[in-house]
Amino acid sequence: MKKNNQLKIASIQADLVWENPSENRKRFQEKITKIKEFVDVIVLPEMFTTGFTMNVLKCAEKMDGTTVLWMQNLAKETQAAIVGSIIIIIEDKNYYNRLLFVHPSGEIDSYDKRHLFTLVGEEKVFTAGKNQKIVNYKGWKICPLICYDLRFPVWARNTQNYDVLLYVANWPKPRITAWDTLLKARAIENMSYVIGVNRIGKDAKENAYTGNSSVYNCLGKELCKIIEKESVTIISLDKNYQQKIRNKFNFLADKDDSILT
Repeated sequence: MKKNNQLKIASIQADLVWENPSENRKRFQEKITKIKEFVDVIVLPEMFTTGFTMNVLKCAEKMDGTTVLWMQNLAKETQAAIVGSIIIIIEDKNYYNRLLFVHPSGEIDSYDKRHLFTLVGEEKVFTAGKNQKIVNYKGWKICPLICYDLRFPVWARNTQNYDVLLYVANWPKPRITAWDTLLKARAIENMSYVIGVNRIGKDAKENAYTGNSSVYNCLGKELCKIIEKESVTIISLDKNYQQKIRNKFNFLADKDDSILT
């Protein structure tokens, strides 16, 4: 795959229809179809087919299921990677909040949410992921994570020289200040672009979401933020600029030798 010094990202901030995969796929397809310029990556929120539900018996899909096939077809049609998390069942017993990074070729990289949200009992339903994932795409190294992972900086630590840290989320309004603050912090401490894609609206539990989907550069500068409306936001990331800043300050070279266990 050809390497790009520019990576064009489309972030889709949207309301989600509760536990209705077919309707959510339809709505996202309509939004994606309206993107008229070429983009490299299209990012959807966490659990974009269902909202943040624990109802796995109703909502879980398999890796050869309808939504995965839909993502593969869209990726091929748009020649853009399609990214978002859905509920996946493995071996008819283990459920994962799984982020799928679907390449235009149809190849899939996946990441299972490591930090499960105990406040609502996510850990009682889902199996926690064990491994970080670095996706190699068009010469960029992308580290995808999910929602609550944002609160745990060691898990996001840039030990693999990634270029982009990517979060998909259903992060509610009462704690949105933490979302804003921690996205910026992750960008600064990892000297990396950080992208956060959140939902808006209300879910069936009456949780409200304002979105605040945003992009930060490696110095923590906010490049864009969308609040309380549906939006397809397109922004280009510049690897040459990021490398120039890294070379100038070289903060990552001073990190200690702590390791993940």
